[in-house]
Amino acid sequence: MRLKDKVVFITGAGGGMGREAAIRFAAEGAKIIANDIRGDAVEETVEVIKGKGGEAIAVPGDVAREADVKKAIEIGEGTFGKIDVLYNNAGIMPDEDASVLDMDEAIWDRVFAVNVKGVAFCCKYGIPALIRAGGGSVINVASFVALMGCTVPQDAYTASKGAVIALTRSLAVQFGRKGVRVNAISPGPILTPLLEKLFTDPEKRALRLNRIPLGRFGKPMDVVNVALFLASDESGWINGANIVVDGGITVYYF
Repeated sequence: MRLKDKVVFITGAGGGMGREAAIRFAAEGAKIIANDIRGDAVEETVEVIKGKGGEAIAVPGDVAREADVKKAIEIGEGTFGKIDVLYNNAGIMPDEDASVLDMDEAIWDRVFAVNVKGVAFCCKYGIPALIRAGGGSVINVASFVALMGCTVPQDAYTASKGAVIALTRSLAVQFGRKGVRVNAISPGPILTPLLEKLFTDPEKRALRLNRIPLGRFGKPMDVVNVALFLASDESGWINGANIVVDGGITVYYF
């Protein structure tokens, strides 16, 4: 088991990649502290893990609220005695997110509150826990859109994920000597129910697929497998990296 005896704090664990990660990490021997703003959903994730013989607790809360994050970290560390891995997976991309020319201030505020402040708050309280445990790994989920432009802009989301990459590098330098590695993953388009809904038009779907050299959309496990590697001791000399998991989109010219 690649994560035997490790305790992992995962945000956005109520569904999608967060739930997939929680279940996979538990199968690899980790004890899971599952966080999500949706209390019922995160409880379901915990029940799935327990049903498979794993250990997990649910700590509902909003990562955009500092008090919620502080409490969640305290409960998790208090329950299992330590935290070894922070997987900052929670993020939002509202339908109203568009060009800077068209977007309301409230969208900017909410996206940055969750996607940037949420990561910062988890690191503020989680990194000291990792240091108390003797070191560990922080995994921040960014996005390929932070690395390239798009003709259909989602400027708040794009800017927030650029901030996540920058923050990752800063934290990697600050805490590397304390045994804490901080890395980011930048996924390309992952085939979730939301993406399926967006691409019901065959022409739009084909247009997007044409931009992916591997010829398919990503699957949640494509990202989770990279996160598993970063959470494990196998990645012990990787720090400050941004690992792009996009099927080759960001190297495509024509």
